[in-house]
Amino acid sequence: MSRTNDRLLLVDGRLVPGAGGAFETINPATEEVLGTAADASADDMDRAIAAARRAFDETGWATDHAFRARCLRQLREGLRRRADELRELTIKEVGAPRFLTFGAQLDAPVDDLAWFADLVDDYGWERDLGRAEPMGMPSHRRVVREAVGVVGAITPWNFPHQINLAKLGPALAAGNTVVLKPAPDTPWCAAVLGEVIAEETDFPPGVVNVVTSSDHALGAQLTQDPRVDLVSFTGSTATGRNVMASAAGTLKRVFLELGGKSAFVVLDDADLRAACSYAAFAGITHAGQGCAITTRILVPRERHDEAVEITARALAKLGAGDPQDDRTICGPVISAGQRERIEGYLEQAVKDGGAFACGGGRPEGRDRGFWIEPTLITGLTNDSRAAREEIFGPVLVILPHDGDDDAVRIANDSPYGLSGAVHGGDVERARGVARRLRTGTVSVNGGVWYGADVPFGGYKQSGIGREMGVAGFEEYLETKAIAEGV
Repeated sequence: MSRTNDRLLLVDGRLVPGAGGAFETINPATEEVLGTAADASADDMDRAIAAARRAFDETGWATDHAFRARCLRQLREGLRRRADELRELTIKEVGAPRFLTFGAQLDAPVDDLAWFADLVDDYGWERDLGRAEPMGMPSHRRVVREAVGVVGAITPWNFPHQINLAKLGPALAAGNTVVLKPAPDTPWCAAVLGEVIAEETDFPPGVVNVVTSSDHALGAQLTQDPRVDLVSFTGSTATGRNVMASAAGTLKRVFLELGGKSAFVVLDDADLRAACSYAAFAGITHAGQGCAITTRILVPRERHDEAVEITARALAKLGAGDPQDDRTICGPVISAGQRERIEGYLEQAVKDGGAFACGGGRPEGRDRGFWIEPTLITGLTNDSRAAREEIFGPVLVILPHDGDDDAVRIANDSPYGLSGAVHGGDVERARGVARRLRTGTVSVNGGVWYGADVPFGGYKQSGIGREMGVAGFEEYLETKAIAEGV
């Protein structure tokens, strides 16, 4: 079943076809049809929610910590056994460069499941507050942490394994049951996850349900259904607003990891060549399709032209290449629609007075697939659309600054606050600038903040709450206070 060119839903412990038939998944590098995924209907989603509700309310899943940890470890081992298959699938379905599958696109999130399994064993589920006499009544108080209930997880296409598992890992470790609704662009990555759960683990029926569909409205069904207690969403800020508004009808909790327009700040004492080369590499990794990618490069005004030359040369050398090639950093974008959206931003940048120091169109010789050249835009101000809005492509904007205070001002002059980077010769000075950035994560001189134990999320319109780390785990917990008369 799991080795064919079509994939099924996981609903209530069974792999089943979708009531809506099937829809195709496409290789963005070649436009080749890879196969089909089950196309779920609203009735399929209703059954998945009912199964998750029943599994939470009527089984011991939420209270059996050791069993949950064991199931998570089984899932990790099952995914590791299929790593070669998943690697090829990810390169073809996501367009992810091969090198990334040895990190955040596959291996890292799979291995991170062990961290959440260990957390189940080590977490302080109950805290004793001791005795007190509130209002003269002798009482013994304790605080208990327990699962929220049914979680609706809605995930995007850019890093599907990482984001699917960043939601499933902590939600399941906390004792919740889950309905996962992945993006229509990458259904296979989620469907194989369902196959492993059904075939190689002891997860009880209904604890995890995977509902692939071409219909974006099924995500709204999760946000509106009163049987769902929490919605965990990763995607655009615009859709995040809709999720929040839709969830308000039942006052369910929401976790939102949304957009970004992060700044890469180069201080005047930085090694300019090293910093700008690194900024080029980071900005076009996976064709810039990452919410935390630093796409605004802020450089000292007196070295602006030199920085443009270094960055443009690095981007041109990196280029856009076959994601199957170990040397490729920038592959295709996910779809024709996404490519057209990016091209619209490039056209607008020229209208706003910008110029391309590198790129600006489709690479030569790439007649099949959804390709955009690595692009560097100069001549814009921070209030232009290309500098303020999330493009989600291999497009960088370079902006001059007049010192540390001005760099911080420009970096923070954004509706987003997801990530950022600072490069400087004096580490204490660079660290001080990093602390002034209003963002959820910051890299200083190439430091990597990504990891299972590191909370990830944003300020302002980049989201609500944190994913990963203990903070991300606790997003999926309720707090109960119990007092006993003594």
